[in-house]
Amino acid sequence: MDVMKKVPVREQDPKVRATNFKEVCYGYNEEEAVAEAERCLGCKNARCVEGCPVKIDIPTFIKAVKEKDYVSAANTIAKSSALPAVCGRVCPQESQCEGKCVRGIKGEAISIGKLERFVADWSRENGFVPKAAEEKLGKKVAVIGSGPAGLTCAGDLAKMGYDVTIFEALHEPGGVLTYGIPEFRLPKQAVVQPEIENVRKLGVQIETNVIIGKSVTIDELMDEEGFSAVFIGSGAGLPKFMGIPGENANGVFSANEYLTRSNLMKAFRDDYDTPIATSKKVVVVGGGNVAMDAARTALRLGAEVHIVYRRSEAELPARAEEVHHAKEEGIIFDLLTNPTEILVDEKGWVKGVDVVKMELGEPDASGRRRPVEIPGSNYVIDCDTVIMSLGTSPNPLISSTTEGLETNRHKCIVAEEENGQTSREGVFAGGDAVTGAATVILAMEAGKAGARGIHEYLSNK
Repeated sequence: MDVMKKVPVREQDPKVRATNFKEVCYGYNEEEAVAEAERCLGCKNARCVEGCPVKIDIPTFIKAVKEKDYVSAANTIAKSSALPAVCGRVCPQESQCEGKCVRGIKGEAISIGKLERFVADWSRENGFVPKAAEEKLGKKVAVIGSGPAGLTCAGDLAKMGYDVTIFEALHEPGGVLTYGIPEFRLPKQAVVQPEIENVRKLGVQIETNVIIGKSVTIDELMDEEGFSAVFIGSGAGLPKFMGIPGENANGVFSANEYLTRSNLMKAFRDDYDTPIATSKKVVVVGGGNVAMDAARTALRLGAEVHIVYRRSEAELPARAEEVHHAKEEGIIFDLLTNPTEILVDEKGWVKGVDVVKMELGEPDASGRRRPVEIPGSNYVIDCDTVIMSLGTSPNPLISSTTEGLETNRHKCIVAEEENGQTSREGVFAGGDAVTGAATVILAMEAGKAGARGIHEYLSNK
């Protein structure tokens, strides 16, 4: 075995997987995981840990895998992460832990994510349960939202001994893990639900179908229901649009709606009655992970799919792995291209998109080169469905019903990064509700910060 190269990971054949919703990547078996773990240098000052937003003790858990002591590996990960099977699948490890790996300087970085996934899957298959608190503190904390920020905050607080209740607006918990990320990247029954169940086993209660700001307000939770502190981890579910003509036509979706119908409401299954567009040709506007998810879902539902993105491939914000998988499956990339109008037939349905070619000009405030239209380069892409994947912002319902809760111009809640404290005493926040749409692992980092902040606040009260 060449120690400079990763143990390759097995995947479904692209032609086969483009027609089903089964998981694309098979992960490591025991033999492969141990071989990959043996490549780890076990650095004393491990830079990989610096790169992990939730600070998992990576060398210790990998050493345990090397020694086939999977219980120790699982316990090490559980100290820092409530969602290892999720993170092992959807974290952008290449820009975090693996991006800092010393082995990666001269060779290929250790597959830390695939090893975390192996340990998490072993834990689930062998009934490993993280340790609950031995004694209760007798204080109630409310967590709003059961996505990665909320689950992480709730899990950490429960381990400290707090009585935690999560309030979830939808009928199933999991937030973006359940409704946003497709089945072929993150299986719901096999992976997401058992991880949520582990949080419940720590003593956390989850109440679904509760819309904070409508069913009950934050003030009522604190003044009438006896909650000593509240963590807002409600995510960013409000889609953005371009504001171009034709965006209100039938057959135009936000990526959020399209993925929610498919994932949470099982519209991709023949035995469910949830309607979803059965499209012949789909244009997805955007270049992030959500755009890849929407495009690959539409492909599996039988459409020819084009991704229209105004910058070049080098600027695509999606993970390299997602772009690679999308290309393998046959998705067409129309890069340096931007929609100017959605064309509509006499019955009000999408019939095409007028697009214009772009070129890259000088860098903008984000440091990326700004796309500029090439005059007279317009052309039409015929299609019957358009999916807008341009990012999301927080729903203003919570901030508008909570007096004294400061928000910024993007309607995001203002909170301190190190502890999640908001402008309201006893109210903390983190994740996409604070930052706008970001990654699962950054939401988890914010959930951990919120739990620390709440513990400090209630300890000093």
